[in-house]
Amino acid sequence: MLIVPQVAAGGVAGINSNGSAGAGKCMATGCLVDLNGACPADLRVTMPASTTAGGTGGSGAVACRSACEAFNTPQYCCSGAYGSPSTCKPSTYSQFFKTACPRAYSYAYDDSTSTFTCTAGTTYAITFCPSTTR
Repeated sequence: MLIVPQVAAGGVAGINSNGSAGAGKCMATGCLVDLNGACPADLRVTMPASTTAGGTGGSGAVACRSACEAFNTPQYCCSGAYGSPSTCKPSTYSQFFKTACPRAYSYAYDDSTSTFTCTAGTTYAITFCPSTTR
């Protein structure tokens, strides 16, 4: 089984995957960071003031988009002339995600540090919103 944690498609945080009893490049992976507070301003999604109690929203981030989703350009989406590993390189935006979540995909060709292959017989524990306290 292939485990591919991904923040490149919009910054999903709070998931952990742990494979055991298998072989191969099978290790714990995921992202335990809330990216919303530190999200770059041009990727930040905020809640409109009219949708919150008392109309006071709009200031805090509720999501952090990928550069591809925010700008929809070939450079950030790794498409067209940028559609190969040799032409699609990490951007400052993908590096923000990679720094926060080093074992998660931060852009389309982030394979070397983000793909984990577990062999048959592996047992998986997938945890959503894991505790960050130890």
